[in-house]
Amino acid sequence: MATLLEADKKDLGGFSVARILPNPIKKMVGPFIFFDHMGPAEFKPGDGINVRPHPHIGLSTLSYLFEGSMLHRDSLGIVQEIHPGDVNWMTAGKGIVHSERQSLEVKGKTQRLNGIQSWLALPRHKTEIEPSFQHVSKHELPNIHRDKLHLRLIAGEAYGYVSPVRTHSPMFYLDILAQAGAIVDRPSIDPLGIDQAKTSTECAVYVQSGILTIGEQEILAGDFALLDDNETQIVSKSSSRFLLLGGSKFEQEPKLFWNFVAYDTERMEAAKRQWREGQFPIIPHDHEEFIPLP
Repeated sequence: MATLLEADKKDLGGFSVARILPNPIKKMVGPFIFFDHMGPAEFKPGDGINVRPHPHIGLSTLSYLFEGSMLHRDSLGIVQEIHPGDVNWMTAGKGIVHSERQSLEVKGKTQRLNGIQSWLALPRHKTEIEPSFQHVSKHELPNIHRDKLHLRLIAGEAYGYVSPVRTHSPMFYLDILAQAGAIVDRPSIDPLGIDQAKTSTECAVYVQSGILTIGEQEILAGDFALLDDNETQIVSKSSSRFLLLGGSKFEQEPKLFWNFVAYDTERMEAAKRQWREGQFPIIPHDHEEFIPLP
């Protein structure tokens, strides 16, 4: 039976965030170590998203929107606005600083925002790689059309397709639109040609709208369900939209503090000290503000 992970809902001043990962029941699903549903929210003119510069180490961030837009800036000098269906993929590696705001044009009118912010832990041997950023348009992502199904592969590999997003461990992340009666098979992962029986693949589903069934269990809009190893199919009971995500289970779960992911206490403490003492790189044209270390 699938395990439902309850969201920790936060009100950020008229803006609702449902934080599902990390969770008391399950810290990670494959490489996914953080999963936030932002909104849906409607902002009046002058209001909107305004996340000041902050640092990351040891992870990749993945932004994906259903509605609205956000403006990414980082210490590599990248400035990139993201729109629904696109992917902003930032790999922090040994350290990066970024902000997430909105353009003057967007904030100058009534607007809506609805999307997912997720973090993916880097494997231990990749935690100190050079930081990088990649923007992939929705038109570049694989779209899979099957009976009663339209699937978009956001990142990773699934059903014989590969996303152009440059991931760092075996994973899958799909946005799926399904008509009533559609059946979706659980993706399998066989990294480097290894026998699937020797690998452990974790899989979860997050329902944006509609009703799904996994076995005899109904999964409703807003539910995040972690599939058991023997659950191999998802059925759409009504017209539905949902995210399917997961990947190879990490043999060692890293530590997570604030925006930092690290496998060693010493590395975590060093990152805290670096941010406290202003040793991270700055964002060009966006360095007058910052979020203090909690």
